[in-house]
Amino acid sequence: MNKEQLKKKVGQRIVELRSLKGWNQSDLARACDKDRQAIEKIENGKVNPTIYSLLEIAKALEIPLKKLVDF
Repeated sequence: MNKEQLKKKVGQRIVELRSLKGWNQSDLARACDKDRQAIEKIENGKVNPTIYSLLEIAKALEIPLKKLVDF
């Protein structure tokens, strides 16, 4: 798996987990103190999120970080 594929895979996983909570991008953004556009870029694989950003998202979703990258 290359870098671009990994970014897309992580983004898809975030969308999946966010949707299971019934949240939209704005809900997730508020929960992890980011703006909606930042969440959109991460979900679409447009940016390479830092490990800390992924940790913040995982905490907001109330899941272990491993669940974001375990596919």
